[in-house]
Amino acid sequence: MTEALNELGALIEMKRPDTVVSWTVAFDELTVTVQPEAMPGFLDFLRSDSNCKFSSLVDITAVDYPEREARFDVVYHFLSMYRNHRIRVKAAVAEGEMVPSIIDVHPAANWFEREIFDMFGIIFKGHPDLRRILTDYGFRGYPLRKDFPTTGYTEVRYDEVEKRVVYEPVKLVQDYRQFDFMSPWEGAHYILPGDEKSGEAKG
Repeated sequence: MTEALNELGALIEMKRPDTVVSWTVAFDELTVTVQPEAMPGFLDFLRSDSNCKFSSLVDITAVDYPEREARFDVVYHFLSMYRNHRIRVKAAVAEGEMVPSIIDVHPAANWFEREIFDMFGIIFKGHPDLRRILTDYGFRGYPLRKDFPTTGYTEVRYDEVEKRVVYEPVKLVQDYRQFDFMSPWEGAHYILPGDEKSGEAKG
């Protein structure tokens, strides 16, 4: 399988040298990184080329790397039922940079692109109806960005007196605590159950 994917990666790079930034095979899956603006044409090539035939769009997602200049990776997963291969296609995108919509190539991308816009704030240029799909109207921020607070900004609750849903700023009952993620067992000066047996065995 790995040998076949290496051959496929080399073939794709040879046929689309102007588009492919890099490619690699890991865990029996081919990952190809391309220029974001070339995404629709490249995916059309993957769908129609006789050696690829990646006709099934499985998923589109994104990953946030706040420390990078190109902060986000937009990641596409495809399946070729004809060749029994899977491929992951990635594009690095800076904050505020638009990514071309691939709806004309894969209509199933519609809701995936809306979800990424909703969760990460990435704009897909040419999308016919780019609006939030999971969060509520007027929602502030993008929940899957790593700088989004875990508490959110707004609390939504049903008010029994007003008989309606009300939106209020989040109020924490205590100061936000900083966790050092130290293991509860680190620095412990006591014997855990069962540890005394190891001492007896040495004696």
